[in-house]
Amino acid sequence: MTQDSLVWSSQFVVASPERMPRLPGDKITLPQSALEQLLAAAPLQAVPANSRVHTAAFDPLNPHTFAAESRARQEIEQRQQQLPHPLTFRIVNPQNGRFIYAGIREFSAAENEVALSSLLRESLEIKDESFANAESQDAALPTEAQPTQAGPAVTVHAKQLPKGTYVRLRPLEAGYDPEDWKALLERYLRDNFTTLTTGELLAVPGTRNESFRFLVDKVFPEGEGICVVDTDLEVDIVALSEEQARETLQKRLEKSSRAPGTSTGSSLGGILSHGETITAQVLSGDYVDYELREWNREGVIRVELTSEDPDVSLFASPLTRRQQGRPRADMHVWGDFSSRFPKKFELRPTNVALEGTETLYVSVSSDSQPNDGSSLSPSHYQLRITVNAPEAPGHENGTEELHEPGDVQCKNCQQWVPERTLVLHENFCLRNNILCSQCNVVFQKRSEEWQNHWHCPHDSDSGNDASSKQRHDAIYHQTYQCIDCDSAVEGLPALAQHRTTDCPGKLILCQFCHLLVPQKGESDPNFHDPEVMLSGLTPHELVDGGRTTECHLCNKIIRLRDMNTHLRHHDLERSSRPTPRICLNVNCGRTVSKPGNDTLGLCGFCFGPLYVDTFDPEGKALRRRIERRYLSQMMTGCGKPWCQNKYCKTAKQNIASESGPPTLSVAEMMKLTKPLADALNTKPDASNSEALYFCVDETSQQRRNLAELIAADTDDKTFGLPWCIAGVEAAAGDLEKSREWLSKWAPTRSDTR
Repeated sequence: MTQDSLVWSSQFVVASPERMPRLPGDKITLPQSALEQLLAAAPLQAVPANSRVHTAAFDPLNPHTFAAESRARQEIEQRQQQLPHPLTFRIVNPQNGRFIYAGIREFSAAENEVALSSLLRESLEIKDESFANAESQDAALPTEAQPTQAGPAVTVHAKQLPKGTYVRLRPLEAGYDPEDWKALLERYLRDNFTTLTTGELLAVPGTRNESFRFLVDKVFPEGEGICVVDTDLEVDIVALSEEQARETLQKRLEKSSRAPGTSTGSSLGGILSHGETITAQVLSGDYVDYELREWNREGVIRVELTSEDPDVSLFASPLTRRQQGRPRADMHVWGDFSSRFPKKFELRPTNVALEGTETLYVSVSSDSQPNDGSSLSPSHYQLRITVNAPEAPGHENGTEELHEPGDVQCKNCQQWVPERTLVLHENFCLRNNILCSQCNVVFQKRSEEWQNHWHCPHDSDSGNDASSKQRHDAIYHQTYQCIDCDSAVEGLPALAQHRTTDCPGKLILCQFCHLLVPQKGESDPNFHDPEVMLSGLTPHELVDGGRTTECHLCNKIIRLRDMNTHLRHHDLERSSRPTPRICLNVNCGRTVSKPGNDTLGLCGFCFGPLYVDTFDPEGKALRRRIERRYLSQMMTGCGKPWCQNKYCKTAKQNIASESGPPTLSVAEMMKLTKPLADALNTKPDASNSEALYFCVDETSQQRRNLAELIAADTDDKTFGLPWCIAGVEAAAGDLEKSREWLSKWAPTRSDTR
């Protein structure tokens, strides 16, 4: 599609910025009807001959339809509409002839209106006063005579720009550090701009409320503007003049001399230790950040700040999953703006804001302003953090003023004086002193403090000079706009509470995607949505937690936000599971899968050699077979080199050096084996609980040894031997898999208590 293939233009009324959302960069918003008109004006493009688009009647399995399809292609030229990408516009202000190019954000504006970003309105010289004047004029008209829209009008032309390859920017102010604005400029252009217009003014926002202003001096291909989407753009910065370079060098020297850590700059901050007193300094407008990483979680944290500068403030915030930012004047959980020292916080372990705290952030700042216009020196302060055990309630130190008997209190200054001198004292006191009825502070009548003494009518704060009154009003009674949303609140404390609680743009560490994201997106539900309030999640986490995953225990598909509840069901099921029944052969490492399947409590491998298909109601024949097996083991042995059965000749030969001669007489063998057989309950309808000592295979012997090792391990003493045997059997003798099975399915001894 060529640049002039799309021909469309229309005139719109500029929407008031108060009624439309803030648009970034060069973005505009048009009504839905504009999209329909653009589609109607878009040229039709022919479908290529080699495309695989067929008619609805074409059947690839019917050979007769191929000829009909060929004739249809010859008779009908299939064409389709397509808008260019990206879609750009040329906006003209007919009042002064100024123009600028812009990109489209969306088609959601009101009918016959266009929403322009602040950059576009400034370039077209459309001032905010024009909207107020138009609205006041419409309000003066009768209701039937008022127009449907009020505001200046602009003409919007569909105009496609060539892909830009080069742009030259001219700095409008000296003092820019390339390390500060290069990365900011690249990100600012990529995120906010579709086009660049020659002569356009770019204001790149930086940190600490800085703004870098550049003029678009030249573009290539040469013309009125270029498109900066999907292109490799070379950016060139015009060299500074000699005067600008000298000013820039001077600002860099001043910046380096007042860098953090220098004698004239703010302190560096760092890690705080319990009981340590830190002496430091802070420049006006700077923040010195500290971290408290380790402390007694059951104690009371006391943060105390002292300084001679009343404009030094103290802030603190916890680092949790819901709180990620450093404490600032407009974003903190605890703050003290007052001019009274010492400033201190007492954070008790029951404070809900400390729940899940990894680190406690503490920041000190200053907002001092010089009276004579000179540069400020750093404000010095002392910071101390102590963590103590909670104090017993009901024990407070008295602060009553002591006085001698016979003293009386002056009604003016509230001091205790001897009764004999009361008349002289009151004559002098009433003539020179005055008592403030609100704060009960005594001032000299002709003092400057009394002349400038003030009390805020909205709260209990007070002061003795005009600067403190101005600072109080700026902190508590000035309206502030949240930088992350459209909310406006009165006072910095209210703004800080908003930004740390229900601000949609507050950054959180999502427990599902593990990214720092705003707690509420554009399509997420509101904070007052019942599901959000009941779930205890943020709106973003509620939506992100709707994704599903597979449970690693039962392989079921579970929503992420329901996984904790699902795992608690597994924990409940695990704690209520019955203890597995293990084989009563002390050398066997298997479990009995079907309790009651045999009388002796042996597994199938151990009971197999004893089984015969005969009628034995008293179990006498079974007892004789057990005695014969014991005698056979002790007389001839099993011949297995791994055997560890203490009632086996082979095992005794393997450990003969430790237990003495392995040979015994038949009488001695009978004395050892007969009590073992007599203790057994071999009746078919009874259950046996006595241990047996039969030789087993190598696999079973190794599993038994491994299970006993896990049960005796210090880290795994919470699991009993039956569960360890079941875990080793389920993991087929693998140690790591056995531990993993135990952690998933075996209840600990604390769960079974």
